[in-house]
Amino acid sequence: IYLAGGRLVYLAGIVALFCAGLLWLVGVTAVATTAGRQGTPPASPTFTKDIAPILYKNCTQCHRAGEIAPMPLMTYDDVRPWARSIRDRVLGNEMPPWHADPAVGHWVNERRLTDKEKETIARWVTLGAPKGDAADLPPAPVYSSGWNIGTPDAVFSMPETYSVPAGGTIEYQYFDVPTKFTEDKWIQAVEVRPGSRAVVHHVIVFYQEPGKNPRPSALKPAANMGKPEPPVDPSAPAAPKKEPRNLGMMLVGLAPGTEAVTFPPGTARLVRAGSTLTFQMHYTANGTAATDRTSIGIKFASAPPEVEIRTTALVNQNFTLAPGAARASVEATMNVTDDVTLWSMLPHTHLRGQSWKYDVTYPDGRNEVILAVPHYDFNWQTEYWFTAPLQLPKGSKLHAIATYDNSSANPSNPDPKVAVTWGDQTWEEMMFTGMAFSVDKERRTAPVVVKR
Repeated sequence: IYLAGGRLVYLAGIVALFCAGLLWLVGVTAVATTAGRQGTPPASPTFTKDIAPILYKNCTQCHRAGEIAPMPLMTYDDVRPWARSIRDRVLGNEMPPWHADPAVGHWVNERRLTDKEKETIARWVTLGAPKGDAADLPPAPVYSSGWNIGTPDAVFSMPETYSVPAGGTIEYQYFDVPTKFTEDKWIQAVEVRPGSRAVVHHVIVFYQEPGKNPRPSALKPAANMGKPEPPVDPSAPAAPKKEPRNLGMMLVGLAPGTEAVTFPPGTARLVRAGSTLTFQMHYTANGTAATDRTSIGIKFASAPPEVEIRTTALVNQNFTLAPGAARASVEATMNVTDDVTLWSMLPHTHLRGQSWKYDVTYPDGRNEVILAVPHYDFNWQTEYWFTAPLQLPKGSKLHAIATYDNSSANPSNPDPKVAVTWGDQTWEEMMFTGMAFSVDKERRTAPVVVKR
């Protein structure tokens, strides 16, 4: 449970009481229709017997000391002051944060409470949030200290500490870190740990293999969707052309809502000997000067896996959102040039992004929606891992459409009066989807048991 980025809005007097009561009635009415299929919620739920198990299973991975959520929810004393806020956000489907359409697809990392769990929380709060018998309290989950993937086999840190100013715009910062790998490495799990979460907005760690990458992707953009060149003023002196950085391939990212990545059994990422890591750092000034030295931890697979997981991105940089446009859409398409398996998708826009929808047209003409995110949330971004990885035969077309609200009705809009194009900063926009995939013909014939 992540309570609106830590920003709680308290309404005063009778308005707050009325709204909270109405929300409870609506929520209980909604869940009552299916409660019979899931079992009847307890008549007199207590924290120790009924609420703690729900929180331990769904919330405390983030709501504990040192993690992204603004408050811990590990004990009754932690939870009791937030009981009404928890109820309201659970019944409002804000928490746990999960934004995919439940009617489309099935996901390994799905975060949803059952209707029975929602009604149990609502009833508990209505009854005054009783603590209950200490003997009923189950053991609290035990989390590793520091790294969520366990003790890494290798840790790589930025080569120097970066000083983040108290204010102003901070361009993306890049730090190169040689791996010094003397042999190819199979990566089973990888995690980013910021030095200062307060100023690290997001991190992407790329890896560049020695020489040119000899392996073309089996997913190719269907059209040129790169950022157009700005118009040239013939009367202005020619500016030196800035060559784009060659970042290589994405290894892991960190953004609000993302988690450490442990690849499915029998799969892993390949990082070749001599590769160099590049930390792409997006810092956001928050009014207080800070320092950061971000690190990543890596756990190696015990043997070469059956399947090599690769990453690519579906991107359209060639768009303009008109000032005040309430529902602008941007599309992108990829051609599948070999039989592939799609393992995950990570949609990404900025503050004007509202929704996403992805569909596949197969070679036989059949069309299927594979992921829909009707309420995208920039403050909680999710990589959706398919429960059954999706088979995309050669000749398929993968299509994405993102919608944006550049109007004044969007409370997150930095400025509805300006036209918006692709850009790194949060007041600009992106149309980006990261994807994990594998090429079917490269699959090894004998499965390999990977050490977890």
